[in-house]
Amino acid sequence: MKVFLAGGTGVLGIPLTRRLLAAGHEVIGLTRGGAGPATLAALGARPVVADALDRTSLLRAVDGMSADAVVHELTALRAAPTRHRGMVPTDRLREAGTANLLAAAESLGAGRFVTQSIILGYGYRDHGDRVLTEDDPFGQAQGDACDPHLAAMRATEQQAFTAPAGIALRYGMFYGGDPAEKRALLARRRLPVSRGGLLGWIHHDDAAAATVLALEAGRAGQAYNIVDDRPASWADLFTAMAAAYGTPAPPRLPPWLFRLAAPYVATFAIDTSMRVSNAKAARELGWRPAYPSYVEGLTPSA
Repeated sequence: MKVFLAGGTGVLGIPLTRRLLAAGHEVIGLTRGGAGPATLAALGARPVVADALDRTSLLRAVDGMSADAVVHELTALRAAPTRHRGMVPTDRLREAGTANLLAAAESLGAGRFVTQSIILGYGYRDHGDRVLTEDDPFGQAQGDACDPHLAAMRATEQQAFTAPAGIALRYGMFYGGDPAEKRALLARRRLPVSRGGLLGWIHHDDAAAATVLALEAGRAGQAYNIVDDRPASWADLFTAMAAAYGTPAPPRLPPWLFRLAAPYVATFAIDTSMRVSNAKAARELGWRPAYPSYVEGLTPSA
């Protein structure tokens, strides 16, 4: 099929573009410019230059074009922002950006619409030992500074489900797709850890593989958890990453100091604990992670 991919030059977008092309799909990649068009062209995709937050510009850019599907992988997250205000651009992309991409999908004649979501939408809190599934409440306000982010996650999913065949992918926390950047941060001891709960994780390559399957076989109006098989804490993963990359172990901060230095990151790295099921994606999409946990995902071959 012909796929209009928003976010094709990101750390998930690049492996996703490669996998879509390898699966025989045609990719039209949306980029704001800069090095984006050259990057997409080098991958074998057709670049389109526009800003997803500028509806007029976006619709002008796709005028006269056609596609079978739109995939929304846009964020403004080069790294996890330390403070809540750093999430504002991504919240806008999940709210206004999704609306604009749905308008583009209508112009393109694309019936299928897949949006990026995230398991944090189940709530920034300790969920205990119960395993969360797609039937659990998602995006509900919890009366704190995380509410705008939860509202944005809910908005992108609810909007996606208005498409003829809308699908939401609730990814785990990404790792593995930006080793040079993470190695540099770890080497400078700029990636601290602290005591915290369990999170669902997913290697970028596994996330890309699941996205292709969801695009091809996902059911309309459905959300899918895309996580690996073994939840792990923030401290566990980044300590293991430092060992795999041959850098010093990350500095360990007491929770109060971590919250002071990075209040937004602390909401999930310390305050959140969740076990998330990937059974629905396995059952309906035929997807299994190639890296069942971060242990396999951080090996040199990965």
